[in-house]
Amino acid sequence: MKKTYLILLLLLAGGTLQAQSSKQTKKEEKEQRKLKRISLFKEIEEGENTYNREFSMGGRLNTDGWSGFLELGYKKTRTTTNYFQFEFAEKKHPKQDRATNTITTNFGWFNTNPYVYGKQNNFFQAKFGAGQRKLIGGKGNKNGVEVTGVYYGGISFGLMKPYYLDLMETPNDVNNREQTKYTFEDRDRFLNRELIYGGGGFFKGWGELKFAPGLHAKSGLRFDWARFNDVISALEVGLNAEIYSKEVPIMVEYDPKRFFFNAYLSLQFGKRWNK
Repeated sequence: MKKTYLILLLLLAGGTLQAQSSKQTKKEEKEQRKLKRISLFKEIEEGENTYNREFSMGGRLNTDGWSGFLELGYKKTRTTTNYFQFEFAEKKHPKQDRATNTITTNFGWFNTNPYVYGKQNNFFQAKFGAGQRKLIGGKGNKNGVEVTGVYYGGISFGLMKPYYLDLMETPNDVNNREQTKYTFEDRDRFLNRELIYGGGGFFKGWGELKFAPGLHAKSGLRFDWARFNDVISALEVGLNAEIYSKEVPIMVEYDPKRFFFNAYLSLQFGKRWNK
């Protein structure tokens, strides 16, 4: 009988020790997983960016207009990233300004729709290009800023869309109007403020586009302040130059241009990952 009790006691003690050992093992495994997550979190939060793919989108404010863009990047070396970009932009003449006229009728007076006086064409560009970013200063920690130098170039498809005005037949005659684009023969009427009821609208003229191919190039500095390395939150400043195969008339009373030069400020946001 005593032997039976002794065997049962040994079995119970062995089971208890085994349970404690199993519990300790699970606790250690849990701690290891926690440490691994912390290590991974630190890796994507701070230190050197080791991701080899990225995609971002953003907007750019130019001294002569605006643009929006998409960007795809491939890390070539630790300090060099190749990237490709598509951009759609509009250039505006430095002298253009939105205006309204005051119309007087038998029922009182009111302001006309906004328009740009003397504008001949909207000038849009679809740009495709490739470039490189060179690392100047790494982020170092989660509160740091990564600084890179940028140089880039490509082709530009210039699109000239005729600008239409809603013109009255005689001053204040709001019931007799027609939408008119600029022609040399109709110059005096097109530039007569007393006949302008307003702009013809954004969608007018898209079926009359004229094409002007060209080249463009830019250089600048990019500052990425994102806390995590797998996130892109960047500001870029720089200079941009473009030249087109023919002169682009934007305003009636100013000479057309083939060469455009501007400064820009852009913001972009995106993601990084490994292939």
